[in-house]
Amino acid sequence: MMIIPAKYHHFTVGFLMALLMSCIMSLVISLINLGWVDNILSIWMHAWFMAFIVAFPVILVVGPLVRKLVTWIVKHP
Repeated sequence: MMIIPAKYHHFTVGFLMALLMSCIMSLVISLINLGWVDNILSIWMHAWFMAFIVAFPVILVVGPLVRKLVTWIVKHP
């Protein structure tokens, strides 16, 4: 079952990568900096939103550069 056309593959991967990485990293950093405080959920949600806004465009720009770098440094059979 295909929901999103293949031409949007790069954007879809970038969106999901940014969503998951910003979620995990913002939670970890919030807990490291503040600990398990009463309002950690609202603090984390704010941090996650801000991190995602930065992460998505960065991944879209840096992603192709990373792919080229990996192609350059990985030995192919």
